[in-house]
Formats: sequence, C-alpha cells, structure tokens
Amino acid sequence: MSIPPLGGSALLGIPWYSILIVSGMAVGAFLAIREEPRLGLPRDSVLDTLLLAIPVAIIGARLYYVAFEWELYRGDPLRILRVREGGLAVYGGIIGGLLAAFVMSRIKRVSFAKILDACAPSLMLGQAIGRWGNYANMEAYGLAVNDPRWQWFPFAVRIPIDGGWQWFMATFFYESIWCFIGFVILRGMRRRLSRPGDVFLWYVLLYGVERTFIEGLRLDSLMLGSTGIRVSQALSLAAVAAALVVFVVRGLARPRLREVNTPHPRLREVDTPHPRLREGDAAHPRLREGD
Repeated sequence: MSIPPLGGSALLGIPWYSILIVSGMAVGAFLAIREEPRLGLPRDSVLDTLLLAIPVAIIGARLYYVAFEWELYRGDPLRILRVREGGLAVYGGIIGGLLAAFVMSRIKRVSFAKILDACAPSLMLGQAIGRWGNYANMEAYGLAVNDPRWQWFPFAVRIPIDGGWQWFMATFFYESIWCFIGFVILRGMRRRLSRPGDVFLWYVLLYGVERTFIEGLRLDSLMLGSTGIRVSQALSLAAVAAALVVFVVRGLARPRLREVNTPHPRLREVDTPHPRLREGDAAHPRLREGD
C-alpha cells in the first residue's frame, strides 16, 4: 500500500484520480440534496445549484492551480486542458463553487446561507474521498521520512525520486482522515445549529485549521511568487480568522435579537381577552331570538 497497488488507471484507461474525484462529488451531491426538506428549501434548489457549481468549481480549481504554477504551462498552454493529469486546487474549487452558489441563490430566490449549510458536510466528505486521487497520482505528499521506524503506510508513502524510491509523509491520508472526521462532526451537529450559515462556518473553521497545519508539512505547496509564503496556508489562516469574527459578531447580536423577539409585558396583556369580551363570545339572548 505504500505504492498505489492498482496503478494510475482503472477501467478503459480512466485515471483513478478522475474516478475518485467524481465519486466524491456524486456522494456529496446525493447527501446535500437530501438536506432540502430539513432546511425548508424548495425542491431541487440544491440540485440546480450543484449543476452550476460543480463545473464552475472544477474550472476554478484548475485556474487557481495554473495561476500559481504558470511556469509549467507557459510553453504549452493546451496542457491546461489535461485535467486528468492532476493539478486541481481545492481552494480554487471552493471559491468557484461559492460564486456559482451565490449566483444561483439570487436566481432561485433562496437563502444562500441555507444552500451552504446543505452542502458543507458533503463538501467535507467529498474532499475526504477525493484526496485518495492524490494517492493514485503519487502527489500531495509531505516531508521526507528517513527514520525506518516510521517508514510504513499510512504514515508514509514511497515516491519515485531520481530512479529510486523514497519515503515521504502521507499528508494526503492525514487530510482525508481529518475531513472524514469533520464530516461526521458536521452531520452530527447540523440539527443543533439553528442559525442559517452556522454549519458552513464550522466547515470553514474545521477545514481551515487542518489545512493550516497539513500545508506546512507538504513539499508541493503552491507558493506566492518568490516570497516563500504557502498560498493555501495563508488562505486557511485568513478563512479561520474570518469564521471566528463572524461567530463573535453573531454571538454579540444574539442577546439583542432575543430582546426584540420577547413581547413586552403590556403587549402580553393585550393578547389575553378582556373578561367583558369573553362574555360577548356567547350569543346574547336577544340576538338569539332575532335569529
């Protein structure tokens, strides 16, 4: 298992990378669509959103990767279209998917926050499955593992280097496990979170913390020019900070909302019918005679 046992391609020459990515999308879409009734979303609103968001996410993931690895494509721009070779950046896909979901929510006139809540657990599960595509492509690995005591799968994987094989940290596996655990957490807590958008915010928080840590272990990170800054790590930190700020702002706003929603004591008195009005509920004897 330290080397992909089935090779890079499955049936009909289709790469395992593509099969696993598509499988993650399919399973995630199935679960997200089932969230519509619970969230009070109109029928097919999530499906319609996914039909736009998935292709836009793939395009976004590819363009994000190409933008930070332009030297690989400068001499052969047509290579950008060879997605089956790998080179999809998760954050590019998330950004593209968010933009598409926002546009569709405006078109369908549904809650953008609820759409995100429906998709957040599925997104985490899709990433857990899709990371195994990196295993098939022998990519997304981490630091070299030189201590024989740690040269075993799934802690480490063997990568072909200079005609030989060398052990590296299996960071794709670490992220896959974290995302699966995150999926279980989000699925378990989604019914306890009543405010639209909270499930997605927890996704941002959980994934951002994980990616900040794991990205620091990888050797193939996308860099911001020659600054030495790992793009995904910086973006993860920014996403975690933004999610925390939103949580704090919402927490401060909640007491004020409760005050607005609580009826004033004098208003409560109005809700209770006056004793004389209660007597009027029964038909007056003279009125009955007139009937």
